Amino acid sequence: MRHQKKTIKLGRTAEHRKALLMNQVCSLIEHQRIKTTLAKAKAVRPLAERMVTLGKNGSIHARRTALATLRQKDAVKKLFDDIAPRSAERNGGYTRIVKLGQRKSDSAPMAFIEWVDMAEVVETKPAEEKKARRKKAEPKPTEPERAEPKGEEPAATEEEPAEAPVTTEEPKPKKRRWFGRKSTDE
Repeated sequence: MRHQKKTIKLGRTAEHRKALLMNQVCSLIEHQRIKTTLAKAKAVRPLAERMVTLGKNGSIHARRTALATLRQKDAVKKLFDDIAPRSAERNGGYTRIVKLGQRKSDSAPMAFIEWVDMAEVVETKPAEEKKARRKKAEPKPTEPERAEPKGEEPAATEEEPAEAPVTTEEPKPKKRRWFGRKSTDE
């Protein structure tokens, strides 16, 4: 019987599991929210909360302990400077797991893991970028601007006829083979 054996093994060796979970914690610190499987999110939660507790302590020893665990200086800096001060009044429970449903390919249960005191800016950035991309794609087809500079156009027309005969050649129809048999068009 597995009494008092709490380690979620995730089907990996101890070294692989440790590296995976620490990389997940670093990604959570960097991106504020990560999408992963429910089992991995539940395994990441205690480690992430332990790192925030070290960040709230703020001593050199706590910083070096976090650096020894996470192995990424920028993640430790962001943890101690941004995330831990936001959670200063909170006594534990720094992360939230939001269930998302099944993954399409293998029906694995998916979840978001995110900070409870997450910055508001993270949610507004992706919406603005999507709108900006759509607006930039529309103004590209502008033909009246090309017709105005006539001084530069003769040089462009001399190059176009050289390229035109290459593109005007009709492509040869592909010979289709049906289940390995030769077609009757040959």
